[in-house]
Amino acid sequence: MSYRLNPDFAKGLSVYGAESASKCFNCGNCTAICAHSDERLAIPRHYIRLMQVGMEEPMRESMEPWLCYYCGDCSDTCPRVAEPAELMMAARRWLTAAYDWTGLSRLMYGSALWEVALLVIFALVVLGLFTLPGSFGFKLLAMHPSALQAVELENFAPKEIVHWGDLIMAALLVFFLLSNAARMWSFVMRGTRASISAYVAEFKELVIHLLTQKKWAKCDPPLRKHWIRHIFLVTGYGTMFVLVVVFLPWFQINGRQWHWTSLFGYYGTLVLLAVVLWMMLDRAGKRDQIHKHSHLSDWLFLWLLLFTGLTGIAMHLCRLMGLPLATYWAYMIHLMIAVPMLMVEVPFGKWAHLLYRPLAVYLKAVQERARATVPAAKPVLATN
Repeated sequence: MSYRLNPDFAKGLSVYGAESASKCFNCGNCTAICAHSDERLAIPRHYIRLMQVGMEEPMRESMEPWLCYYCGDCSDTCPRVAEPAELMMAARRWLTAAYDWTGLSRLMYGSALWEVALLVIFALVVLGLFTLPGSFGFKLLAMHPSALQAVELENFAPKEIVHWGDLIMAALLVFFLLSNAARMWSFVMRGTRASISAYVAEFKELVIHLLTQKKWAKCDPPLRKHWIRHIFLVTGYGTMFVLVVVFLPWFQINGRQWHWTSLFGYYGTLVLLAVVLWMMLDRAGKRDQIHKHSHLSDWLFLWLLLFTGLTGIAMHLCRLMGLPLATYWAYMIHLMIAVPMLMVEVPFGKWAHLLYRPLAVYLKAVQERARATVPAAKPVLATN
């Protein structure tokens, strides 16, 4: 299989954060110290070399950036200060854009204006659903004066409509994520002949790493906090998902009532806020290699999560205190942050890494099983 070199390609990677690729002279220190490198994967040396010479196709087909967990040991020991850990982060951004068939990821990573504009557009759509003439929020305030005397959240945002909105949004997210993941699979498995039994046998790897990302634990003990934070984030996401999809009829209620399902909301919100604040302090203080270089997507990921949690708390407190108008506004603002975050950042931004990384571990295991089952070639005996 032949590939075309494009030395000018590396220049285009700078928008993804790969400005230091030219500093690397491929000494191999980074690979020698990497806990995830093995006899088949020279992480991150091999991929950085692909970036330097502009081998775009092998870059798309490689899983190496997803098998790097950004512990930063390689950057700490790099004699050229080429920042190999950040180069692998830039590679993950580039791959996210390469997998995305819509082109939105490329626009977002290439221009901060595009990313912010997409978030604003979705926020305005949500605002319009509540405030434009004919919307259910507008009708409530115009036709039911009592809604300003007591909280009527069920009338302001009917559960049936919100529930169907959640299902439609979830379906769109799954469609974009899985269609992009399918493109990743087509790139990565190109040239690999794996049987269905190989995919089935290794499927547990996808589930385990999707839930735990346990390979993070191979990094140095002081940096395993990143793995611990990830575990808590996953439980927070899962709890909020169950709350919104399963318990919405009991959680979203009128007046100053309290239901035990709020406990799920308390746990999910507190976990998300605690982890996000912890990560923001580390990133602002640049305490570890993983936080020394920040892209706009890194900060947006954290700020959107933070404001989603804070507005959710504000809405809940306003409802319990019996403040109708404040509750409605807090509810709208909460959705104006949460919906854009989910629709823009999950399938096209940094959140997509939560799927691509375990998928890479899974596909690597499938490739290894496929290689192991290929019968060895029989020696050819010379005859006279």
